[in-house]
Amino acid sequence: MADTRSSIHGQWSSRWAFILAATGSAVGLGNIWRFPYLAGENGGGAFVLVYLFFVFVVGIPIMMAEILIGRRGRQSPINTMRTLAEEEGLGRYWSLLGWMGVFAGFIILSYYSVIAGWTIAYIFRTGTGMFDNVNAELSASIFSNLISDPEKLLVWHTTFMMMTILVVARGVKSGLEKAVRFLMPALFFLLLLMVGYAMSTEKFMDGLSYLFIPDFVALAKKDLFADVFLPALGQAFFSLSLGMGAIMVYGSYLSNKSSIASTSISIALADTSVAILAGIAIFPIVFTYGIEPSGGPGLIFISLPIAFGQMPYGTVFGCLFFLLLAFAAWTSAISLLEPAVTWLVENRNINRIKATGIAGMIAWTLGVVTVLSFNHWAFSFTFAGSLKENGLFDMMDILTSNIMLPLGGLLVAIFASWLMSRKSTIDELGMGDGIIYRLWLFAVRYIAPLGVIMIFLNAIGLFKLLGLSN
Repeated sequence: MADTRSSIHGQWSSRWAFILAATGSAVGLGNIWRFPYLAGENGGGAFVLVYLFFVFVVGIPIMMAEILIGRRGRQSPINTMRTLAEEEGLGRYWSLLGWMGVFAGFIILSYYSVIAGWTIAYIFRTGTGMFDNVNAELSASIFSNLISDPEKLLVWHTTFMMMTILVVARGVKSGLEKAVRFLMPALFFLLLLMVGYAMSTEKFMDGLSYLFIPDFVALAKKDLFADVFLPALGQAFFSLSLGMGAIMVYGSYLSNKSSIASTSISIALADTSVAILAGIAIFPIVFTYGIEPSGGPGLIFISLPIAFGQMPYGTVFGCLFFLLLAFAAWTSAISLLEPAVTWLVENRNINRIKATGIAGMIAWTLGVVTVLSFNHWAFSFTFAGSLKENGLFDMMDILTSNIMLPLGGLLVAIFASWLMSRKSTIDELGMGDGIIYRLWLFAVRYIAPLGVIMIFLNAIGLFKLLGLSN
């Protein structure tokens, strides 16, 4: 059974390799701009503490559940859910959970590749001095010209997707593991270089204060539930790459000798460290050069290039920053493609190279929809009270981030804690039936599902409708 089952795709050479790969999956563009922005805008250090609390009571328990399911099944998420459901005497429809995760990851990859392409484009734009002494209007114009040109977007989207395909096609040890063994240390090194530069700026302490010191005056003006509690809860869930099949399939390559609990904690801490280091690197620069610390693409692709154009050695540090973003996106993208590839190998009797080519080409084609969503096919609509200006791209983002991922995380928690036998989960977690196991079981049965349900209701706008959120 589970103790003799092995993955046909291979196995990580060590626990450390798995931690690097899973951290790479979790660390993405959102960690580097979204977490620091949310922390700064929603109470600084108070937000960070609330976020860490939710990482431990919601994120880590669900991550442990997803890894144990993956390791016990040793197959693609779809086949793993079918196999384990049969072993536990459950209906075959639980394979739909695997399908939903793979499908969500696939859609995310299609538009993630387009956004990641922007980071590659900006490496070259920064390196050629395009942002030297640029003002806000010109910086905004450079960004607008990029996203309004479908041919350019297609080139960068194609480049990034090919980078992803080349890694995944080489397999677990020769592709995924070799890539993350280089990319993750390089990512941390680049982050530390950026932090080192930030320490030399005039407003370094202002940046730290913005990020870490609780701003009780600002908090008093905010709705703690809507402005601190819900954003921290949502960030804790989404930043760990849960509900999309990536952690499950990576878990299927994990040795039985490795502790799921300790590796999950290590991944969460590494993921959070990247987000915090990014904030330490970004905000001193933002404040030193008088940039508005707004969130999203505006900060990364419009505001920060202005600062890079003014600072000493700005061309070098600008290139390093966008290279850092590209690395973060790359490690996430390979984990998003992997679940679909494993299913093709297992169910269509084709080799990994062909399977990766097929899956990559489908994701690339779907990404063309995102490319056109920023220009020729652009249209606006309102969702949960917010205006969305990029039509089909926003629809795919809402479908995955607001619906499929929270629902997937909720079902993973239910399956692992309520439907799998106690013996199965105890065997896989390897921690016995003691207090630590019981704490995990309580968290994944009661606390984590409640948290995910709240994320889901907030994401679809129900809390706004009821007047509980702004």
